[in-house]
Amino acid sequence: MKTSIGGRAVQYVIAYLFMLVALYPIALMIASSFKTNMEIFANPLSLPSSLHFETYQKLWKAVPFADFLWNSIFVSGMSVLLITVFSAMASFYLARFSFKWTAALTFFFLLGLMIPIKLGIVPLFILMKNLGLLNSLWSLILIYTASGIPLAVFILTGFFRTLPVELEEAARIDGCSNFQVFWKVLLPLIRPALATVVIINFIHAWNDFFFPLIFIQKETLKTIPVGMMVLFGEYETDWSLLFAGLTLSAVPMIGVFLLASRQFMEGLTAGAVK
Repeated sequence: MKTSIGGRAVQYVIAYLFMLVALYPIALMIASSFKTNMEIFANPLSLPSSLHFETYQKLWKAVPFADFLWNSIFVSGMSVLLITVFSAMASFYLARFSFKWTAALTFFFLLGLMIPIKLGIVPLFILMKNLGLLNSLWSLILIYTASGIPLAVFILTGFFRTLPVELEEAARIDGCSNFQVFWKVLLPLIRPALATVVIINFIHAWNDFFFPLIFIQKETLKTIPVGMMVLFGEYETDWSLLFAGLTLSAVPMIGVFLLASRQFMEGLTAGAVK
């Protein structure tokens, strides 16, 4: 059924309104990062009268922001890499091989979606202490990897099952092993699903405040969400520094989304149109 010109115009107007509502807080954050504290309090919703780039210079001196940024990049990047590798191999196994324990293994991964990992914070803390991983970025990487694999397996298994088996049969006739079929034939075909997994888990690891607060006490090992808490004073807060830090911390997330946005949207809408 075709949509009339008036109906399409209304759809575009609503879409643009939603876009403005979504982008306004981001634009306000960026604009506030170029203001002074006095200007933020006097005109919080206005554009800056002049661009104060010294706020960003002051940020690097006020807190070890370079350490916070590197820690967040390292933790998020390694977590996403491990989640993608392990979940892709597990999903290939679950989707293409049938053994008596396949159903139990699938249910095991689904349990990871049903049970919040934060319920096990005390056993996790004891485990990390016994492993000597307290005040180590690897404690965060292992936790994010363990908590991200169930959803990734759930997404990737569904995509693997949509691929025709004839592709694998043709590859095996040409002499490909199981790993070559997985790596060279099937994996390139599920790039939309991989992009979805990367973006979801990167955002989760990048924005998480709870686990870094529990497992990291050393100042130079803190990630951005915990490290930025230093800027909140007991009696006063330098809001210009805070907005500058938030602006810089949003750049990697925006970059990752822009690089994988096309694949991400294809992954979300896969199967919607036949």
